[in-house]
Amino acid sequence: MPEVNKETEKPVRDWEWLALTDHYHTAVAIREALLEGDVEDATEGLEELIDALSRSEERALESHLIRLMQHVIKWQVQPAKRSPSWVYTIREQRRQIRKLQRRYPRFTDRRIEEALWDDCLAGGINEAAQDMDQDIIDPPSLSWLDVFETDYHLES
Repeated sequence: MPEVNKETEKPVRDWEWLALTDHYHTAVAIREALLEGDVEDATEGLEELIDALSRSEERALESHLIRLMQHVIKWQVQPAKRSPSWVYTIREQRRQIRKLQRRYPRFTDRRIEEALWDDCLAGGINEAAQDMDQDIIDPPSLSWLDVFETDYHLES
């Protein structure tokens, strides 16, 4: 049972917690606040929901970029172990990133380079090291060309 404001007798909602845990129920609670005529409360809930959705989309982009970098690093560091699955993973992660960029225009190439690149590179290095059973790897530096434009394929 939600906490109730003793003065207004309306529910007190923890919008931040609700938006972080359940988008559907956040939207339902926003609708309830509007039906109660509490536009201020509904606006607060809507702002939290928008922030939560934005963070969720950015986490998806980061996840795809880390996985892409992980496989490009492995490609460069372990040429003898290259496989068709690496080629597929590189292509698929690029496709998923471009799909997110089309859906959310704020995810520009420039934003990726300026806001996400370094953290995702660190994540990609860690994931590649784990895949290669190494504590630390000395990866080559990755450029935009390496990650997004080089055509990776196995020699026939």
